[in-house]
Amino acid sequence: MLKIRDITYSVEGRTLIEGASVTIPTGHKVGIVGRNGAGKTTLFRIIRSELTLEGGAIEVPSRARIGGVAQEVPGNEVSLLDTVLAADTERAALMAEAETATDPHRIAEIQTRLADIDAWSAEGRASAILRGLGFTEDEIAMPCSAFSGGWRMRVALAGVLFSQPDFLLLDEPTNYLDLEGALWLETYLARYPHTVLLISHDRALLNRAVGSILHLESKKLTLYTGGYDDFTRTRAAQRAVQAAAAKKQEAQRAHLQSFVDRFKAKASKAKQAQSRVKMLEKMETITAPEDAARVVFTFPEPEELSPPILRLEGVSVGYDGKAVLQRLDLRIDQDDRIALLGRNGEGKSTLSKLLSDRLDPMGGEITRHRKLRVGFFAQHQVDELHLDESPLQHLRRALPGLEPTKLRARLAGFGLGADQAETEVGRLSGGQKARLSLLLATLDAPHLLILDEPTNHLDIESREALVEALTEYTGAVVLVSHDMHLLSLVADRLWLVKDGRVSPYEDDLDAYRRLLLTGDDKPKEDRPKPAPKPRRASRDEILALRAEVRKCEDRVEKLTDMSEKLQVKLANPELYEDKAAAVVWQKKYAEVSEAMARAEAMWMDALEKLETAGG
Repeated sequence: MLKIRDITYSVEGRTLIEGASVTIPTGHKVGIVGRNGAGKTTLFRIIRSELTLEGGAIEVPSRARIGGVAQEVPGNEVSLLDTVLAADTERAALMAEAETATDPHRIAEIQTRLADIDAWSAEGRASAILRGLGFTEDEIAMPCSAFSGGWRMRVALAGVLFSQPDFLLLDEPTNYLDLEGALWLETYLARYPHTVLLISHDRALLNRAVGSILHLESKKLTLYTGGYDDFTRTRAAQRAVQAAAAKKQEAQRAHLQSFVDRFKAKASKAKQAQSRVKMLEKMETITAPEDAARVVFTFPEPEELSPPILRLEGVSVGYDGKAVLQRLDLRIDQDDRIALLGRNGEGKSTLSKLLSDRLDPMGGEITRHRKLRVGFFAQHQVDELHLDESPLQHLRRALPGLEPTKLRARLAGFGLGADQAETEVGRLSGGQKARLSLLLATLDAPHLLILDEPTNHLDIESREALVEALTEYTGAVVLVSHDMHLLSLVADRLWLVKDGRVSPYEDDLDAYRRLLLTGDDKPKEDRPKPAPKPRRASRDEILALRAEVRKCEDRVEKLTDMSEKLQVKLANPELYEDKAAAVVWQKKYAEVSEAMARAEAMWMDALEKLETAGG
């Protein structure tokens, strides 16, 4: 259980959290929300004891492990798999000690503990997490130095998930994941066996992976039951009640004050007037809820072009003479809203670069409208901003002939007000940098806007504003995003990038999500037709299935008995006097553990068949 008791913390004289308290039961999954700058990341640092409180206390169980994602995995020559395995420091220490220990009693203790923490299946578990986050089998064996910073952040995430701390603290984990990785993380967190605290602006993740929302507002913490949509409904109802109460109280105050003003000078009414003055003094003020500052994006409107604005016929594209995508026959009109779907590495970014004329085709024909202007936004552009310059300086360089007032108006149209206009980019938040990059990408009113993960670092209010702006935008939009909420509200066409081809995806996003979660992402036309409804099994068939269930159950019982006996043997210090023999018995235990996993799977399969047959 995590107890936050009356905590207060300030930064540079500004109080972020004051007298805040909340209790989070063990095993709960909690999403943490609040405006940018409210102190969410600071709260994480307080929980990890990285910051000193001015008042109050954080209470966690004495031996509880608190884990979060490291800033980045070093670019060394250690493989991804070994890097993730090393994240479980207890297992790594025990494995290292097992290599050098000579005392039989200590060796027995080590082996017993390794069995307790399921150390023998560690490589399989670590590999599964890395695959879920988008790495291939070949990449898992590659060194960290072979990957960019964004990919190494995925390795850091894999490491903390593998180590399974008692309190898992994740700060915007989907910022460096694609849609497939985000969906995998969503299901992983929902099954995570310990407490999860998650800072996120991903609405879908906050609806599916957590059971409570912790709201940081006005320096206080409030815990709400349910996902993000439940939270917004509850908050809206509370705000409506609070606004009505404030309005009613204001009317009461006005009535009382009117009586006092009229009769305070009359002796006959003096007592009544004084009584109402005391009532006014004792009345506890109900403050109407503050309206959130209006978040805006204002995309300039391009002139209308005759369709199609872009056509690809028999196009192939790739790198260094090797095609990534082939036989592309695509058409884009100015009113299209297209989402690119596909697993990592299939070629979504390659297609985006081709459409934006950042990558030349290897073959085929591309026809562009002669007046076509293309805007392109990708996360790397945010990283390429000049940190020592202000947004105003960036805009002045792009539009040298525009007067300062109009430059400021352009910035304001993307939510960058007077305070941010002349602030160095290095001091802006991630969301403000993303806004500036989006502004720069759309300065010339593009007819086609290609957005690669535009919501990274944007808070929920900004994402909703982006949805609204894209809906009103009169140009074509091509989207790559892990934000299912954004895709579902903006896209009206889906293209699946798979096996070197790009084809229309006829199902909806929910169907695509189900396919990804089941591991079956074959295009609809390639899927086998559903099998006819099975006939009801005969009595003999049911008896045979029951016999198979009993057989599987017996196998599991025998393997369980063998496993228990091997654990006893491995816990015997005398075994380790002969190291060669100890290695043999350890291998036998690992083999039995693997056989147990297979036997349990066969047992569950047999039970499912029996249940389907009606037996």
